[in-house]
Amino acid sequence: MAKDSEGPKHPPNSRGRQSSEAYKHRLKRMRDQGLKPPIAQHGDDADRMASQAVLDCGWGRLVFAQTFEESDAMISALRGEQPDRRDIAVYVRNPHVLLANAPQELFLDPSHTFRLDLSRYRPSRKGPKGFFIRRLTSQSDAEAINRIYSARGMIAVPPEFFWAKRDARTIIYFVAEDEQTGEVLGTVTGVDHIRAFNDPERGSSLWCLAVDPSARHPGIGEALVRRLAEYFTTRGAAFLDLSVLHDNEQAIALYEKLGFQRVSFFSVKRKNPINETLFTGPPEDATLNPYAKIIVNEARRRGIHVKVVDAEAGFFRLTHGGRSILCRESLSELTSAVAMSICDDKSVTRRIVSAAGVRVPEQLADGASPDEIAEFVKRCGRVVVKPARGEQGRGISVGLSDMAEVEDAIEAARKVSDVVLLEEYVQGEDLRLIVINYRVVAAAIRRPPVIVGDGERTVRELIEAQSRRRKAATGGESRIPLDAETERTVREAGFGLDDVLPVETELAVRKTANLHTGGTIHDVTDIVNPTLVQAASEAARAIDIPVTGIDLMVKSPSLADYAFIEANERPGLANHEPQPTAERFVDLLFPLSVPASVRQTLQKDKEREGKR
Repeated sequence: MAKDSEGPKHPPNSRGRQSSEAYKHRLKRMRDQGLKPPIAQHGDDADRMASQAVLDCGWGRLVFAQTFEESDAMISALRGEQPDRRDIAVYVRNPHVLLANAPQELFLDPSHTFRLDLSRYRPSRKGPKGFFIRRLTSQSDAEAINRIYSARGMIAVPPEFFWAKRDARTIIYFVAEDEQTGEVLGTVTGVDHIRAFNDPERGSSLWCLAVDPSARHPGIGEALVRRLAEYFTTRGAAFLDLSVLHDNEQAIALYEKLGFQRVSFFSVKRKNPINETLFTGPPEDATLNPYAKIIVNEARRRGIHVKVVDAEAGFFRLTHGGRSILCRESLSELTSAVAMSICDDKSVTRRIVSAAGVRVPEQLADGASPDEIAEFVKRCGRVVVKPARGEQGRGISVGLSDMAEVEDAIEAARKVSDVVLLEEYVQGEDLRLIVINYRVVAAAIRRPPVIVGDGERTVRELIEAQSRRRKAATGGESRIPLDAETERTVREAGFGLDDVLPVETELAVRKTANLHTGGTIHDVTDIVNPTLVQAASEAARAIDIPVTGIDLMVKSPSLADYAFIEANERPGLANHEPQPTAERFVDLLFPLSVPASVRQTLQKDKEREGKR
């Protein structure tokens, strides 16, 4: 661990505060150096009041502990925290003294502080590839940042706050933009300490580094950190600090690679609901997967009792007002065994929804002769081979036209299910619609995993790196398997797993878009065509299933053309944030937990739909 040679030159005294004389000396030194002293606010108390630096960052406030002389004043500042916000007291040199004065309200944040000495920082010779870094410039940038925050489980910031600060010099926002699509891929926030509180140490800090979990390009986080470091270097800052949770190994590895070193500063936060897991330790249900956890968290928010039955398998029981329902993630007792068995057998699902008028692709049932299979492949051009039973994309091969590959795919699918189906390959995008209580509440395009070449690493190495990022971004739920299907997809594109992929070459490494095999999810709820919404609702009613994920193959989510693929009886609700999937699921299970005003609105909407 590096010693803190860059810290404040006047350590706090035994009472946990910096002496008044020491602080006045700092102010005098600032004036001698030509720096602007703190702005007077209240007459004779100007210096003291200005020294208590608190900066609003939208998601909460930064309380700069080195500018406070008294622990009581710092505690008072933290008590001003607003609802649904997270204030942080930073640079606390003696946290035990501060906590001793408010043990019921405050806790020591389990994060490390890292520092980059900007006088020693050296820019990379390699620039970003496929994306570029720029300042926040529009309201849509602010909305994109919040989308990424939501995907990463971070606190959203009012978009108008971002926009109001776009030209500010105290808080600086950078975003990473895809060169081809214009999509915002990541973001970082910087704070200029000189402008925030006339810091005589000429410091700066990094906050809210976040990259879209579905981003394809490697190195986005590193490029954002480097851009911020270079910005503050040109501004004359001496160092760039950041705070990172102690167990965030991936982030710590990045910071250490860039030259950050651990320093002995601490952060203190308030005991609020947002911070609960940080000061109470891991809950008993910490091993629940994201699909169960999102529902459990929503239930607890409403005061519904939760009993985890089997965390590893995702089983839990919800009890409220005399009603008790056992769930496995989004599968509940409200889904009948008959509906579940229909979804379990893809050939039965297809027949049921087809009879209801939902368009389905042509299919060849198991047991067909080799000649029938060959004729089916020839007629369709390309086919999909999949097990009649199974989930998470296991055993599925897509876009086959060669009979030898079809035969191999049939054998692979038979390892998952005794019954194997051949289906007409419908080209387009994979659309997942979440239907709860026979209404579509979320829609998302699911795309196969894509890697982008850097001219140095092999296809195999790029897949492994992308898989690590997907795994980290989804709590271990998504990864790209290096199996026969991946190898075949890569080979069809003209590459081998051990070939070096040229710079900026994009390569889809799977045909399926399942999250569990490395696919990415992109929300399209606001633009989905009404015909697709109706088809999903009709499919759910035909199966008579109250909660389902309907998969359609579409040319575009905004067009009416589609083909039904399958229905999932246990869709992952956590994949569709910020859409309120968990809220609508709990509404279905416990209608009386919904506020009366919301129930009335929903009832009116239902009556209007009935009149159409």
